[in-house]
Amino acid sequence: MDAIRILGGVPLTGEIVIGGAKNAALPLMAATLLTDQPLTLINMPELVDISTMSNLLRQHGARIDQSALAPGAGEAGATGRSMTLTSERITSVTAPYDLVRRMRASVLVLGPLLARMHEAKVSLPGGCAIGTRPVDLHLKALEALGAKIDVKGGYIHATAPGGLKGAKVVFPKVTVGGTENLLMAAALAAGDTVLENAAREPEIGNLADCLNAMGAEISGIGSGTLKIRGVKTLHGARVAVIPDRIETGTYAIAGAITRGRVTLKGTSFDLLDSVFSAMRQAGASVEQVEDGVVVSAEDGLNGIDVMTEPFPGFPTDMQAQWMALMATANGASMITETIFENRFMHVPELTRFGADVNVHGASAIIRGRKQLSGAPVMATDLRASSSLILAGLAAEGETLVNRIYHLDRGYERLEEKLGACGARIERIVGG
Repeated sequence: MDAIRILGGVPLTGEIVIGGAKNAALPLMAATLLTDQPLTLINMPELVDISTMSNLLRQHGARIDQSALAPGAGEAGATGRSMTLTSERITSVTAPYDLVRRMRASVLVLGPLLARMHEAKVSLPGGCAIGTRPVDLHLKALEALGAKIDVKGGYIHATAPGGLKGAKVVFPKVTVGGTENLLMAAALAAGDTVLENAAREPEIGNLADCLNAMGAEISGIGSGTLKIRGVKTLHGARVAVIPDRIETGTYAIAGAITRGRVTLKGTSFDLLDSVFSAMRQAGASVEQVEDGVVVSAEDGLNGIDVMTEPFPGFPTDMQAQWMALMATANGASMITETIFENRFMHVPELTRFGADVNVHGASAIIRGRKQLSGAPVMATDLRASSSLILAGLAAEGETLVNRIYHLDRGYERLEEKLGACGARIERIVGG
């Protein structure tokens, strides 16, 4: 099993190109199941989760062609790969446990399969162990569109013999995956659908724009109320994946936690306003420049309090990284986690660096230290992995991060990108 070795204490300086967003790319890939025509996605990241979704879609009958994209050749100067997905014929409506257990986003095939084939059998999903993330909100919303749902033997069996019908759906709590599944399902439902209390994340907007490019009629994009007028068929399209805001935030913190200066290319302040605003409040410099953001913290940082919230609030996917940053700031700070109930599993590992963190229910109190010390640590989930990398970059001495297969699900060429900015970091194969 691979590990990452870091010799910390080096201020990072340089440029990092931000890739396409994993959390946007996965639902865009699932959207291929809605049409028999080719869907081409530009600026695709090369990640384990993308490979997992590709394998799942092939199992449903999709054909997938990938190619490298020359820098600047794509929409909005995209530099990632292009992927063309064609689901001319759906050969199976079953998403098996062996594939779905590897990644929670696999449940996103449920809505499009049900909409196009009027039937779907999808294993209950897996993914990072960061707390209960039930799919009951997805299922109740699909039932409102006329689906019949039976959960048995670890599988969701959904049917809609007469097709889905438009309806008003009010989500009792914000759900990103539920909003994505319903957007895709409602695009081919008969009549109008209104989604109230819909998620507002940029990834939702990316999917809605993609569906509209495929011939859907969706309005209210970017708001908490989405209106979908169902159409009979969708066609192919060519769509760019938005920049990864969590990768953006992670590398922004890498610059700040090492008291360096990094330029993040191909991203924007607007994607991560809550995190950048918090960084400024803590004393970092964050400025928008042409085609990027410059982050520095050469004068040190002060602890501040944050609370995770649905977009546009502080993202739960940045909570672990923020904790690592606050562990190096002056004074005390507090993080309150409101999205997942089990997302402080990285705390015991951060304390191995000498971080002073105490958890009280849904909140963590962090008292900053002038210096962290390198240590052998073990990753528990995707974002926890990156928090340990960040702590290792700031720490004095050697850090060895084990179980980094989590990291490879969401960060592409991390060692290369950090190394180009001066980090002393290497992957140990089979470590």
